[in-house]
Amino acid sequence: MLGDLIRHRESFIAFRYNDFRKFLSAKFLLTLAMQMQFVVISWQVYEITKDALSLGLLGLAEAIPAVSIALYGGYIADRSDKRKVLVFVLLGMSLLSLVTWYVSSLVLSGAILSAVPFYVIMFCVGLLRGFYSPSQFSLMTQLVPREAYANSSAWNSTFWHVGVVLGSALGGIFLGWLGKQVTYLIVTSLALLSWLQVLRIPAQTFTPAPRTENVFKSIRQGLHFVFRRQEILGALSLDLIAVLFGGATAMLPVFAKDVLHVGESGFGLLRAAPFAGSVLMALFMTRYPPLKNAGKKLLFCVAGFAVCMIFFALSKSFYWSMFILALSGAFDNVSVVIRSTIIQLRTPDDMRGRVSAVSTMFISSSNEIGAFESGFAAKLLGLIPSVVIGGAVALGAVATASVGLPKLRELQLEETHRKGE
Repeated sequence: MLGDLIRHRESFIAFRYNDFRKFLSAKFLLTLAMQMQFVVISWQVYEITKDALSLGLLGLAEAIPAVSIALYGGYIADRSDKRKVLVFVLLGMSLLSLVTWYVSSLVLSGAILSAVPFYVIMFCVGLLRGFYSPSQFSLMTQLVPREAYANSSAWNSTFWHVGVVLGSALGGIFLGWLGKQVTYLIVTSLALLSWLQVLRIPAQTFTPAPRTENVFKSIRQGLHFVFRRQEILGALSLDLIAVLFGGATAMLPVFAKDVLHVGESGFGLLRAAPFAGSVLMALFMTRYPPLKNAGKKLLFCVAGFAVCMIFFALSKSFYWSMFILALSGAFDNVSVVIRSTIIQLRTPDDMRGRVSAVSTMFISSSNEIGAFESGFAAKLLGLIPSVVIGGAVALGAVATASVGLPKLRELQLEETHRKGE
């Protein structure tokens, strides 16, 4: 009884800190807004082009600038007030959402007949995300003490996934019920609320860059740090390969429309399913963080994710597909929390921005560039074979990592977390 009470209190340890609560609400609102926006944009682009590859190019348009600017964004995060960086980024996101509403109105009126403006918008979103990702991760770490790192990572993942679940579902529902224009205005309002929440967080301390510091040398230090640590590089590489080759979420509009025949609302539910599974798993991990045998759990869950993608590709049932996607989300979220906790615990304070930037590059490569790979592979091999083959490649990567990366396989975070090493 006493043990259960202690674990219950430890589940909410990060919420003792008011600034963390503000940070979490801001991230939730922005995630909600961006997911709703992407759902509507992806549907609108597919309506214009009728081409699965166009959805892959949409992800690529965001990934290229995000990856290109991420290392510099990490440098800025390590040498600036992270909160101030986020204020500028979120204001930019809000303005872009308003621009999206205007562009959509021109498309609907027939003044624009091309999807190109949407690609330009996603390119600008990618530029902002290159600064947002390292700054928000570094800021979160500043807002809680070391003993709350794992808990803050779990709650951060929980709220992010809840935002994605609601954003994906509401994006599809609002798209069908309220139309594109009203949905874009709701997105703009949510982004502005996120911006206001970050404004309420006090300014944070940071180490200014010495006048003689070479920016490129500083960035190289961050890269060298990651590539010298097998557990960090291995976790990031597994995420990259699994989602780059094994992910199928970018093709969900095609599965919804041409395979499962469930339309716009069904598309929103399919997109929400993996994140629903992620939320349930994340809530479980707030109470039981995956610190013991973390390496083995990471390998198992990446393999589970890949298997789910294969079964999803072969499914002809809407409800069975939703269940498989939810299960894939649960597997994926374990690896997300483990990866985040590794970076928090094993990275010095003055290097978190740059290390997080490297993580951003891997994640952007796996998600957005993976979306392009999915579209290209679907066009080349066919929709279902491309997903099945991609899942098999991801399983091969897990097998290789389990043999070739012993430090990752034997990783234990429990001792590091307890001793504060």
